[in-house]
Amino acid sequence: MSTSTSRLDGSTSELVALGVTAFAGFMLAIVGLFQVLQGLAAIGEDEVFVDGPKYTYELDVTTWGWVHLVVGVIAVLVAIGILVGNDVARIAGVVVAALACVSNFVFLPYYPWWSLAIIVFNVAVIWALCTQVSRGTRL
Repeated sequence: MSTSTSRLDGSTSELVALGVTAFAGFMLAIVGLFQVLQGLAAIGEDEVFVDGPKYTYELDVTTWGWVHLVVGVIAVLVAIGILVGNDVARIAGVVVAALACVSNFVFLPYYPWWSLAIIVFNVAVIWALCTQVSRGTRL
């Protein structure tokens, strides 16, 4: 493919790669925004979340709120990097999505269904980014 042709003139596999990478970037941004909202809710109103039985990874809900807020902001920033085609951001996206999975796993006792939904979305992001990292494609 010559440098004078547009990105949309590529092969089907290149178009699929572009779509999957865009999906990963947008999903990571959405999940990051969800994490920010979850963090703000936990920081602002501890009563929103129910304290369950004692848990191994038990921390104050406000502490978990700060964890979710920081992970969410980083996820949004990395998602922007993915959408502009930065290769380092693609690898960082896998790491951030994995950290978000772990943070939501340990948050399960406080808000289980929300945490499971966020974990599923993060797994979809990891799959999409790993698919593209292995191909070495660019946006």
